[in-house]
Amino acid sequence: MKILKDILYKVSLTSTIGDMESEVKSIVFDSRKVEAGDTFVAIPGTQVDGHEFITAALDKGAINIICERLPEDIRDNVTYVQVVNAAKALGIMASNFYGNPSEKIKVVAVTGTNGKTTTVTLLHQLFVAMGYSTGLLSTVENKINEEIIPATHTTPDAVSVQALLRKMLDSGCTHCFMEASSHAIVQERIAGLKLSGAVFTNITHDHLDYHGTFDEYIKAKKKMFDELPKDAFALVNADDKRGMVMLQNCKASHHTFALKSDSEFKAKILSNTLEGLELDVNGKLIWFRLIGAFNAYNLLGVLGAAVLLGEDEEEVLRELSGIRGAKGRFDRISIGGITAIVDYAHTPDALENVLKTINGVRNGNEQLITVVGCGGNRDKTKRPTMAKIAVTESDKAIFTSDNPRFEDPMDILKDMQAGIGPTEMRKTLTIEDRREAIRTAAMLSQKGDIILIAGKGHEDYQEIKGVKHHFDDAEVVTEILTQLTTN
Repeated sequence: MKILKDILYKVSLTSTIGDMESEVKSIVFDSRKVEAGDTFVAIPGTQVDGHEFITAALDKGAINIICERLPEDIRDNVTYVQVVNAAKALGIMASNFYGNPSEKIKVVAVTGTNGKTTTVTLLHQLFVAMGYSTGLLSTVENKINEEIIPATHTTPDAVSVQALLRKMLDSGCTHCFMEASSHAIVQERIAGLKLSGAVFTNITHDHLDYHGTFDEYIKAKKKMFDELPKDAFALVNADDKRGMVMLQNCKASHHTFALKSDSEFKAKILSNTLEGLELDVNGKLIWFRLIGAFNAYNLLGVLGAAVLLGEDEEEVLRELSGIRGAKGRFDRISIGGITAIVDYAHTPDALENVLKTINGVRNGNEQLITVVGCGGNRDKTKRPTMAKIAVTESDKAIFTSDNPRFEDPMDILKDMQAGIGPTEMRKTLTIEDRREAIRTAAMLSQKGDIILIAGKGHEDYQEIKGVKHHFDDAEVVTEILTQLTTN
């Protein structure tokens, strides 16, 4: 039996009312999921405040209430615990409830605007290839060895994180590689985790709709590094000027990787084609299946993390050379002589990186058509910028719907068009229906041409008015190109 006072170990308390020997059957932070005997944690959120649902949780049978503000109505036979930070308390309590699994597994978290998914996926594939039992928490999927558990968020909620880590531990996992989004860090979804290491990939403008300012976004990433223990490692991209900022006041050991700057893990790009990369890595010539300078950075981050976890550098490089990237990250589909590339690029920096990579390997005779949109109810400032990049770096750009969510798709497209001058407008088409936009790109293409379909990558849905409709860019373009080449 799990006792409340034990589950609250290391939580900062303000006051308590009731029996601290009360049983903790389950920890719940959504009042709709409360069952008799549960412990309810009331979290103040950006949309709703969990304190407003304490009564509902009690009516459903909650026997322990964890909150920042005590309710006016104190019921008999209920234990109330007032805490300094309910979101942080939830993570610590969940860790205690599941037996602190991160103290028994080496957990490495990766944060940054771009490259998180590829980095953790490569690390997972690498450690599986080297014979380890390994877990993965990513935007695309969660995995325990080869068992796939569908992912709903870049970083799961604090209780789910600890439950997944417990399951990994029980399955014999020795390592877990996870993405840590800025939202998750600020919302304390990684509270209670003992990290063995953290990797910073890069930072560019994104999620300003949530964080408000770029400085706050940077602070969100830095928070994870500030809280690392002394026995962990902090590995950062030294070519990103905010990389060294992450290391300020960081108690963990400091390490760097780079293509340009002096660093511990350094590489030089020798060749870059649609088939792969050849790199000089710390004086060793290695060919990789991944493409582009941005993937050279991802590979260096993976190499550094693996070596810092105690692995042999030569063995790591040997295994990495045969590994492919994450789904929806520069996925290449070639049908009828036309190459389609599906990529998750949904920020200006990511889109520019992908387009510059494609342009860097083109022979100059083929046409590059980019199909791109922007998500609804998200940072509007990036819309005109992404449109400008698409037009500048492509022969033709087709603006289309992404995940409009609760916005009118045409309003989003108008925001994108605002970034384009009158002469550049000649290179663009605006087609709201994403399938028709992809079909148009395919019909405009000839043998040898390249189509980039950006923004959704691994996602197999389109979110419209709160409903997710099945839509997979790779699936759609494969179907269309196959039809065109067989007709």
